[in-house]
Amino acid sequence: MARRLKVIVEADGGARGNPGPAGYGAVVREAATGEVLVERAAAIGQATNNVAEYSGLIAGLRAAADLGAVDVEVRMDSKLVVEQMAGRWKIANPTLRVLAAQAAALVKQFDTVRFVWIPRAENAAADALANAAMDGRIPDDAREVGELISATGPQVSWAPPADASSATRLILVRHGETALTAQRRYSGRGEVPLSATGRDQARAAANRVAELAPTVDTVITSPLGRCQETAGFIAAATGRAPVVIERDLIECDFGEWEGLTFSEVRERWPDEMSAWLADPSIAPPGGESFRDVATRVRRAASAIFVNYPGRTVVLVSHVTPIKLILRDALAATDAFLHRLFLDAAGISLIDRWPDGGIAVRSVNETAHLAQLRPTE
Repeated sequence: MARRLKVIVEADGGARGNPGPAGYGAVVREAATGEVLVERAAAIGQATNNVAEYSGLIAGLRAAADLGAVDVEVRMDSKLVVEQMAGRWKIANPTLRVLAAQAAALVKQFDTVRFVWIPRAENAAADALANAAMDGRIPDDAREVGELISATGPQVSWAPPADASSATRLILVRHGETALTAQRRYSGRGEVPLSATGRDQARAAANRVAELAPTVDTVITSPLGRCQETAGFIAAATGRAPVVIERDLIECDFGEWEGLTFSEVRERWPDEMSAWLADPSIAPPGGESFRDVATRVRRAASAIFVNYPGRTVVLVSHVTPIKLILRDALAATDAFLHRLFLDAAGISLIDRWPDGGIAVRSVNETAHLAQLRPTE
């Protein structure tokens, strides 16, 4: 599944007055197809047009980095930003120098970045997002609005395209129970096999997936054994769909917290636990932050939507990757990560259309587990 993702970033910003209430918008497209991969927009308070334009650029570059892009073409109708970032114009304004430095630091994350000036008429999608932000139709703290804003205009719409068959259907399945799952212990990169109950759960989930999707194109799984075994049951129940291992879907590395309960971690690392709960960029001691997990999971999800248009794909993974995919699909905040509970062998379902529209059909469906014996 590894691929060199090439994207186009369209960015814009503006202010009602100069300075005045300001906002930005950014659209990231897959370069080969023009498909919208993500949209970002936010109001930024009182600012100038140029500050808002740079803010849109930074948001677009961050989104491209989150997707794991390696080649980026930035398209903006701001001649000033394009020329300054290309190094042809000097930056006299101190505030813009700071923003340009932030953008330049992001540029270093990619193999190649090109800055291209385009007429305003060709930047309509990013312009619409920026205007929506300026008009207060996006919360001030919104970081990602993807599905709420049309790629061609500022109107808010939750209606999917009339042709539902054009959507890629992504069925998210958490692996069945293990001994650590039953004891509510952190289970990250370690190889912990399914328990007898876990195998029963995986079979039940497989049968439910077969009911939801008579035809499954591919089952994509984390490399860990508990997910591969769950994926095997699903493949068998859905007509021997091929199973593909995707390393980016592995669970978060919990470092020194591996195998411990929440209470045990809270007792031994109270300050580190509080910081981790408050900030997704903080990692457990010797482990991996949710922000780093999000980067690789977005890369995997984006590849699925690009490589399987209009198909049904089952993704078998762990709590953290599935929560992150659902968080992004629902345009939720980071607080979502600590408020959503995902059961072992729970199923969630997402449809995504080529224009970037998305519908979350279900979250943590567990009715198929009702007849199984309770966890000991």
